[in-house]
Amino acid sequence: MGLLMIFLSGVLFALGLGISGMTQPEKVVSFLNVVGDWDPSLIFVMLGASMTYLTGYVFILKRSKPAFARSFTLPTSRDIDRPLVFGSLLFGLGWGLVGFCPGPALVALVTGYDSVLIFLLAMGFGMYSFEVLDSRLKGDPDGGAGLIIKR
Repeated sequence: MGLLMIFLSGVLFALGLGISGMTQPEKVVSFLNVVGDWDPSLIFVMLGASMTYLTGYVFILKRSKPAFARSFTLPTSRDIDRPLVFGSLLFGLGWGLVGFCPGPALVALVTGYDSVLIFLLAMGFGMYSFEVLDSRLKGDPDGGAGLIIKR
């Protein structure tokens, strides 16, 4: 039942992204262009999503446990460190340059546009490269590739 709820949540999210225009890079870029031809319509999408999340968060945490899990698993770390700030800056820079972020790009994949596929391939390559580099810096002998068999 839990997997079905996850799937239905994803479908609902994808429909919301598509209907709101968040899968259209030109709409996102025009929202981010506050000094040019600014399109403020995505503020309403963000406000709607934020209010829905806040309402659900408040009501769900009043329950003794989640409907499809044994207990709540909430993040405990509130640290603002260098990787968080640097990753946020890179995410924002990428979003501003091309108008895609991961969720909307996955939804827009059904359009068949080459730019979406290129973005997703570049994103995947970047994620893989980070994992390999991060593993090597932490001393993993195979650089995170999972090739070393430990006996």
